[in-house]
Amino acid sequence: MVFFLSSTFVNKGLSQANVPELDIDVTEGVVEPIPIAFPNFITRDFSSSLIASEISKIVKNDLLKTSLFRFITENTYISDVTSIDSPVRFADWRAINSDLLLVGNVSIINETITIKFRLWDVVGQNEIFKGVQFQGPSNSVRRIAHKISDLIYSGVTGEGNYFDTRIAFISERGPKNNRTKRLAIMDQDGANLNFLTNSDSIVLAPRFSPDARKILYTSYETGKPRVYLLNLVTGNLRSFPQLPGMTFAPRFSPDGKKIILSITDNGNTDIYTLNLENNSKKRLTKNVAIDTAPSFSPDGKFIVFESDRGGNQQIYVMPSNGGSAKRISFGNGRYGTPVWSPRGDMIAFTKMHKGNFHIGVMRKDGSQERLLTKAFIDEGPTWAPNGRIIMFFRETAGVNGAPSLYTIEVTGRNLRKIELSSFASDPSWSPLLN
Repeated sequence: MVFFLSSTFVNKGLSQANVPELDIDVTEGVVEPIPIAFPNFITRDFSSSLIASEISKIVKNDLLKTSLFRFITENTYISDVTSIDSPVRFADWRAINSDLLLVGNVSIINETITIKFRLWDVVGQNEIFKGVQFQGPSNSVRRIAHKISDLIYSGVTGEGNYFDTRIAFISERGPKNNRTKRLAIMDQDGANLNFLTNSDSIVLAPRFSPDARKILYTSYETGKPRVYLLNLVTGNLRSFPQLPGMTFAPRFSPDGKKIILSITDNGNTDIYTLNLENNSKKRLTKNVAIDTAPSFSPDGKFIVFESDRGGNQQIYVMPSNGGSAKRISFGNGRYGTPVWSPRGDMIAFTKMHKGNFHIGVMRKDGSQERLLTKAFIDEGPTWAPNGRIIMFFRETAGVNGAPSLYTIEVTGRNLRKIELSSFASDPSWSPLLN
């Protein structure tokens, strides 16, 4: 567990009350990175120096990936920082064209890490964060670093946090015609990779619970697709033998008490909800079409899904307790894998048109459609918890074609590949960790 203390922020939650924001527009267009000076953390011994170096590396990597920040090289610094409580000589930092100054110290006492830091607006000559402190056990270094990154990112841009999160995905190895697939989980930056299943059967489409402690996924262990629920804390695996036929494309409800999924029974594929407490199920769609890939709105009042009921694959929205469905996709091509944004304002999707795949977004009523990517195969969008960044997988063409994970902002800028030692598909971005 990571503990958080601050004179501006209280308890464990991160609030932006009373925090001044720099004037930066990250909604569209080309954004000039903000120059930030980041002197070495102040330490007293070798152990704390090693911890400080690791934290600095993680924070810099997090912020650089946004393309909104750039770090000024240390050999240009004029001032030395010997204490985070010393007065800041703003003229020295402006002389090297720094807009922000991050200073901090790291100490270790009885295996407990304590980090204190301050972030200064050099241009406005005021403090953005006052007396921020994180504490945690020695094995929480990465999480502390990600929380620092989140605090800087949200305080400067006004956007929500997303660094202290995890990614569930399908790790793939081997040739295309004989590829093994395992359920895996990692930090959002690719570190701390762990495998959750073996390679004996095909697994697909992992989905996090709202508390990030459980994962739904589809497995072919029985020879046909079936949904399973894995508890990441206890390791318990739950199946749903009471559900008929083939089950797939599961997701949690926003409160985590139900799941929504597709069931193919007697040749018909429809969408159902299942109450996890009493195992009662409810059928939401009933027609001869294929209805699948459902996703709840953040308030739980609606679902978005894909269906070929109109003759080809399109996106529909309907009340979450059932009722009439309204088509919202009307562009050229086919639409699939819709996912509601955590903000509730947009829906991400996959679009197939003229031999190409796209990741796109539209408003929840289907308006303002924008395509963010174009490739041989781009599929499986998943939202960061701040609703600003989308992760997906891209597969290359040919007999040796293989999938990799990418991220892109909703503005269409900053496309980045996640570097992993294996192929990867079907990502699912967790909520913020507790």
